[in-house]
Amino acid sequence: MGADTVRTAMIIGGTGQLGAAAARRLAVDGWSVLVAHRGSHSGDTSLTDLDVTTIRLDREDTVSLLARARGHDLVLDTVAYDEHHADQLTQLAGHVGSLVVISTGSVYVGANGSYLDVVTGPDDFPDFPIPLRETDPIVDNAERTYSPLKAAMERRLLEADDLPVSILRPGAIHGPFSPALREWYFVKRALDRRRRIVLSDGGRNRFSTSSTVNVAELISLCAETPGRRVLNAVDRDNLSVAEIAHVIFETMGREVEIVTYPGPAVGNLGSTPWSVGHPLVMSMDAASVELGYSQPVSYADAVAEDIDWVTREVAAAERREESWQDVFPTMVTRSKADGWFDYAAEDEYFAGRGGTRS
Repeated sequence: MGADTVRTAMIIGGTGQLGAAAARRLAVDGWSVLVAHRGSHSGDTSLTDLDVTTIRLDREDTVSLLARARGHDLVLDTVAYDEHHADQLTQLAGHVGSLVVISTGSVYVGANGSYLDVVTGPDDFPDFPIPLRETDPIVDNAERTYSPLKAAMERRLLEADDLPVSILRPGAIHGPFSPALREWYFVKRALDRRRRIVLSDGGRNRFSTSSTVNVAELISLCAETPGRRVLNAVDRDNLSVAEIAHVIFETMGREVEIVTYPGPAVGNLGSTPWSVGHPLVMSMDAASVELGYSQPVSYADAVAEDIDWVTREVAAAERREESWQDVFPTMVTRSKADGWFDYAAEDEYFAGRGGTRS
């Protein structure tokens, strides 16, 4: 490739949280980026000043997908889900410089044989090693649910000959344009001027977070060094849920007192989007050794961008006489986010029991 040749990238699912961050990172680095999406939302409109072209494309239309994808230096698939999607992508062998596919940290299986899809409570939560490494076992069964399907997708991709595929496993993703921004749990409390928060398990729960900016850095490195690999893609900070709360409230200029109690959550009380029966902490050592990865932003720096985005989005919704539920419809239906803000139960707990201050 000549010094003046512009590298090209295609992003499948390019207006979502990871696609938008990757498009910005690549375009700023001089790539010509083609963003393919279904047209459900516009993504990052500030990318119009960069070499980013947006097209509507149904990824289930394999003929059109492959025609658009062939010949690019990088194809990033942020929405591949199962073996069918893997079979589509394997047809790009010999036709792309590098393929990067987003999987999930939920493919890991605990020593007790459990995985996230089947958890009913703290007693059957996966007993993961600390930290989780890419060589640790992943779920392998015929269930047609999220984690087994993602794991099957990974295996199918890695079986393909001559496919330079990097599979990335993020954790609890956060960033602008997120359809399920867990940080809203604390951001809304700060906006509502809640001065005390109650957390279960002593506030010590740890569920590895993944800033979209940090994942975009890893995508860029994979594009620069094509290969066949599986890498975790999480923030190195490994903050506890209590530490996440402190960071968010401090960033928003609000004081907060965190009250904790031992043991698992009781109903909605003390339960958060990061609450887990055992720590889910993923190692980034492999990315550092193989690609020289160095985390570009801390959780605190990244979450400031998250807060700016979500407060603006919710304020805009309110001007349209809509609610935060209209901003996060999938979070309401899938994560039951309406139950995150049971302030009456918290106030009753503070009045009657107290707890351990953090």
